[in-house]
Amino acid sequence: MQWTDFLKGVVQGREYPNDPELKKKAPELIANCPAPCFGYSVVNQTTVNTEIKEAFPVTFSIALAALIMWLAGGVFFGVIAAVKKGTLLDRGIVAGALVFYAFPAFFIGVFLLKFFAIKWQLVAIPEYVPIADGFGLWLQGLLLPGLTLALLYMAGYIRMTRAFVLESMSEDYVRTARAKGLKSRRVLVKHSMRAALTPLVTLVGLDFAALMGGAIITETVFNYNGLGKLAFDANTTYDLPTIIGLVILLGTFVIVANIIVDVLYAVIDPRVRVG
Repeated sequence: MQWTDFLKGVVQGREYPNDPELKKKAPELIANCPAPCFGYSVVNQTTVNTEIKEAFPVTFSIALAALIMWLAGGVFFGVIAAVKKGTLLDRGIVAGALVFYAFPAFFIGVFLLKFFAIKWQLVAIPEYVPIADGFGLWLQGLLLPGLTLALLYMAGYIRMTRAFVLESMSEDYVRTARAKGLKSRRVLVKHSMRAALTPLVTLVGLDFAALMGGAIITETVFNYNGLGKLAFDANTTYDLPTIIGLVILLGTFVIVANIIVDVLYAVIDPRVRVG
């Protein structure tokens, strides 16, 4: 019965508590949760929708900033490592990626916060500012949290980009393009990169969807009230409705991300459209 009521709330919305007598006597005590309603948090005395609505912009901003940083850095350094295969530069990039990959998120976050913001004062102490209050302040507040996540993900993307580019550069169509006399840069960008980026699109979609479920450690280190910190607090206080709502939301993100990835395949690689 509880599951049925929950599904009805997702479609139609609900009122908490569902007490007709209380609604007549004290309607101000009734909380209205419009569809899609994910439940009511007794611990926080508010609907799960309200909690998610407040935390979502924070997590989305951090995830977006991290995505741009790790994708730009990962593809850039990965391509350089592939082009300079076997050189000291290639080995240095791969070794640096492994070092950052070995560090946990809380170490990188605390290090950046303690030294870059507090001790050396190179940047302001991070504080989330809504984009409506100023684009510059919004970006400034996302620099360190986004960089913390970007350094972790960038390490893996450097190695994967390097491997995919090297694989695509050995294909027959790439050798044919070189035999026709095309410049190396054009061959790399026009032919090799398209094939190499296709597998990365899948990983980007899934990683971004996972981050939208909440970067728990990063948000906790920088004290950002996003979905991750909301999930952490809900687990600490046994707030089951909030946990259920977040799980459903994360599942939705993963499904939507997979659909977007499938569409992007056809944009990046023409062979998908032909097939």
